[in-house]
Amino acid sequence: MLPQGQGGTAAELQRKAEENYARKMGVDIPTARQMLANVQVQEVKILQKVNAVHRDAFSTKYPGQVEHCLRLVMERLQVGLDKRSNVDLANPSTWILSTAEIADLAEAAHKLDAIRKGF
Repeated sequence: MLPQGQGGTAAELQRKAEENYARKMGVDIPTARQMLANVQVQEVKILQKVNAVHRDAFSTKYPGQVEHCLRLVMERLQVGLDKRSNVDLANPSTWILSTAEIADLAEAAHKLDAIRKGF
């Protein structure tokens, strides 16, 4: 059990906050309750605006991020398909990438390109 004044139910904590706010503002508890509710409404409105800005920023940046990912996958695939330095095309054990890795990278590139074309 918590010592007195150091916790309680959510309703008790809310009531204490209202009492403290009422004392601080020099108003009665119902008025303090309404003032606190107004503050919460304003905070929610601010958060909605901030979230909208983040959504807009994401929507703006997302196509570029997809293109960047596609570029990285293609670069990795190109490096893996490099035929220099003792790579024998007839012997897959000498290849830089395994056949499964090549297939996975090619599939990822195909899917990223399809997403990119969707914009």
